[in-house]
Amino acid sequence: MIAMRSLTAVVVVVVLTGCRGDASDAPPIHINPNMDWQERFDPQERNDFFADGRAMRPPVAGTVARGFLREDTAFHFGRDAAGAFVAANPVGLTAEFMERGQERYEIFCSVCHGDAGDGKGIIMTGNYGYVPAPTYHADAMRAVPDGYLFDVISNGVRSMPGYAQQIPIADRWAITAYIRALQRSQYAQGTGMASSSPPSAGASSAK
Repeated sequence: MIAMRSLTAVVVVVVLTGCRGDASDAPPIHINPNMDWQERFDPQERNDFFADGRAMRPPVAGTVARGFLREDTAFHFGRDAAGAFVAANPVGLTAEFMERGQERYEIFCSVCHGDAGDGKGIIMTGNYGYVPAPTYHADAMRAVPDGYLFDVISNGVRSMPGYAQQIPIADRWAITAYIRALQRSQYAQGTGMASSSPPSAGASSAK
């Protein structure tokens, strides 16, 4: 017991002596110096190992980031394997899907294309100098495939900018479906919607 107390006292004295706070010109002791002096290159630094002298290497051709493999070209790009626009919306239509499309349309599209899709949004009727937006109810617009509408929403056309950065892919398809609903609303025949000619180039399919 006495020996243990003596050892404790010696340790305390040594610790207090080491913490006396005296200044020293000796370099600090690096227990693991490779943490301070790493063999690496800083951003934009030159590296003569490579022929182009760049330390920052571009990704290998064909590299795809995790979660960004887009094998379903119809859903992600609105085109089939041959590169043609898909005729039908690849997402199955539901009430919730249509309501989402209406909500997104009214936020992003109605200011130019109008609530009814007639090209008479507030931007077009306010004399702001913009190129007039086309109406969705022209024969040419009713005849285009769904993939074309999706592509225009994504990438823009003529003076219209693309909205791929602002609108997720599924929402772009929801807007496409809602545009078709607007077209049907203006061309229903008889007493019911079922008797009207479908404006889409193809029927919607379940994804």
